[in-house]
Amino acid sequence: MAHRDAAFRRLVDEALALLPEGFRPWLDNVVIQIEDWPSQDLMEEEGLEPGEEPYGLYLGTPLLEHHPDDLALPERILIFRGPLEADFPDPEELRDEVAVTVLHEIAHHFGLDEDRLRELGWD
Repeated sequence: MAHRDAAFRRLVDEALALLPEGFRPWLDNVVIQIEDWPSQDLMEEEGLEPGEEPYGLYLGTPLLEHHPDDLALPERILIFRGPLEADFPDPEELRDEVAVTVLHEIAHHFGLDEDRLRELGWD
């Protein structure tokens, strides 16, 4: 299991390395967590039904919506290994989809919503 965890973490790290250097300081307050599957509570909070397990979720306030008086709690990006590995058993397809998922969730941190991401082809 540890090898599998480390291999998946490397895929997430590879995706993060795709970000231009100038964007990285804006992620200092973002924690990227890998979880096996979304919890039932999280599924309910996000209005998702069983079978709609997301590959990732951004939990936080986009940068452009931050207010100076906001508490500086870390933003979180959750990447769900279970749904990704189930839907993309081919290692290269998995690598590609992990990259898309990580960048998609980071885009939410920068204020892009689902409609705009869809327009850009990142859905």
